[in-house]
Amino acid sequence: MTARLDVVPEVLSAAGHARGHLRALESEAIHILREVAGEFDRPVILFSGGKDSILVLHLARKAFHPAPIPFSLLHVDTGHNFPEVIAYRDAVVSGGDLRLDVARVQDWIDDGRLSERPDGTRNPLQTVPLVDTIADRRFDAVIGGARRDEERSRAKERIFSLRDAFGGWDPRRQRPELWDLYNGKHAPGEHVRVFPISNWTELDVWNYIDVEQIVLPDIYYAHEREVFLRGGMWLTPGDWGGPVGSEVLQRRQVRYRTVGDMSCTGAVESGATDVAAVIEEIIATRITERGATRADDKLSEAAMEDRKREGYF
Repeated sequence: MTARLDVVPEVLSAAGHARGHLRALESEAIHILREVAGEFDRPVILFSGGKDSILVLHLARKAFHPAPIPFSLLHVDTGHNFPEVIAYRDAVVSGGDLRLDVARVQDWIDDGRLSERPDGTRNPLQTVPLVDTIADRRFDAVIGGARRDEERSRAKERIFSLRDAFGGWDPRRQRPELWDLYNGKHAPGEHVRVFPISNWTELDVWNYIDVEQIVLPDIYYAHEREVFLRGGMWLTPGDWGGPVGSEVLQRRQVRYRTVGDMSCTGAVESGATDVAAVIEEIIATRITERGATRADDKLSEAAMEDRKREGYF
């Protein structure tokens, strides 16, 4: 093969290194997913239609192809999710041999097990339906898309994270993970949360999306929508609430770096309408997606860790 003279060798070397890095991350995640299939009886993947859960589902397909994925899917639906994301979730499930269980926060509110919060956000209310559903369905491994770069508490996580009978996380009970050996042993009533993309960064995720041509909900790319400013974040009005007092509804070009409950997930102003432009934005930013756009993580210095001890992811 004749070498191209118009391509700088250093550029080719950098591109090859980046591709190799992604394949190493992919290989690790596939190994973890296969370990789960081998060690546990009733695993489930948390699937919301967000980019990280989409990535985990994509990796699971690769891990077990041409056989079907040996895991069901679970979504804890706050009822205040972005319509675009829920539509994507339902389209993915209807288009394949997948089974989705939905734990609706509204059901827990209706029967009195939960109460609405004064601020309208339901993100903290996900914990009880999650833990209840894990117990009811006897899931012994719950696979999620959390990454260590997202938030300081998640940086402490093992890939196999032991949880007690109430879903609680105790950092002192976590096991060492040496030489890619994962310990899935747990007592009756306990379960393990598994994070196959722990070592990925937001940039890794988007580079992999680019390489694999993974389709995401349009909400991740720049688009115009009505938003209002609260606490330094652009929020979308909905059934959960909207602008109050001096807050003004404005039409802005924005995109979402992460998606969750509409009441606590902020948009960022952006002109990135495709994957390449999103990657350029991420390279330039110095704030993680949760740090920039999740109000629920700003309630206190230990907000995420407190919720993890209660059973949240």
